[in-house]
Amino acid sequence: MAGFVQIIEYRTSKPEEVRALTEQYRKDREADDDPTPTRAMACADRDEPGRYFTVVEFNSYEEAKKNSERPDTSEFAAKMAELCDGPTKFYNLDLEETMDMS
Repeated sequence: MAGFVQIIEYRTSKPEEVRALTEQYRKDREADDDPTPTRAMACADRDEPGRYFTVVEFNSYEEAKKNSERPDTSEFAAKMAELCDGPTKFYNLDLEETMDMS
């Protein structure tokens, strides 16, 4: 199975503002034909309040790279950084297998 997953780890004391920013970014991208993520998940760390992860799945590394190079993605990342309490950490993963467990 081909694919690419990026996990973004961050800390924030402004989770509602992050959600609003993310939702606006998603809405702005809906009508766009350029490659976009196939799925995204926003997660809060149950064991460490204030720590969050966003898991974003793409069809390929190339599509993820193209997405990262977009001006609106750069603008979103800059605004997101302003809402974070410290640096953001990125994990870039080649997707090897998925399993439907239901």
